[in-house]
Amino acid sequence: MTRTEAGARAGRRVSEARERLLRTAGQLFYAEGIHTVGVDRLVAEAKVTNATFYRHFRSKEDLAVAYLGSVDQAIRGQIGTLTAQDVPTDVILRGIGESLVEQIRSPGYRGCAFLNAAAEFPDPGHPVHRAVVEHRAWFLRTVTGLFADITPAQAEHAGRHFVMLRDGAMSAGYLGDPVAAGETLLRGIEGLLRVHIARRADQGSATPAPSDRLPAEAAPVSGIDCSPPGA
Repeated sequence: MTRTEAGARAGRRVSEARERLLRTAGQLFYAEGIHTVGVDRLVAEAKVTNATFYRHFRSKEDLAVAYLGSVDQAIRGQIGTLTAQDVPTDVILRGIGESLVEQIRSPGYRGCAFLNAAAEFPDPGHPVHRAVVEHRAWFLRTVTGLFADITPAQAEHAGRHFVMLRDGAMSAGYLGDPVAAGETLLRGIEGLLRVHIARRADQGSATPAPSDRLPAEAAPVSGIDCSPPGA
């Protein structure tokens, strides 16, 4: 075996160990809370050593930031793939809503991983709290940008409204009836779209509204989750 081959194998082992830690942390942190799960348990369930853990992460909080980052990147990737296609804007927004409903109704659902983490780390200066704020700021910008295609003058208001609908549905789905929460979310998104598409028409926009281009049939957008894969 050459030195290059040996180095490549060692790199794969390191990467596999880090991925196991991230996967284990995602499942445990989401199901039980970040504060509740200790390093010893993470190490045991990920089947790594303490030395391996600290080789990759300086602390449990550092791992928590990485865990939230992995969820954030998955969501960014999925929405980015969808927005890069020639899909009407209202279909994208409805699809995001449908995917959230699927998540809310899924077994083991415990609410939004980002909102849960913010509740555990209320200090605005803490890295975990900052990771939550950064993700939410990106999501708001993204949704606002989508609404700008429908209602340029009211896009900021519409984006905030969409995010509040999402937050409320994700909390209600965990604390109450997930079916009712999902239905309420979809009705809210539909009403929001109807209002702003009508405003666009009233303002006499020369560009057809998104729903005028293609039928507004919502399809779930796979992976737009605020919980880790496998949770």
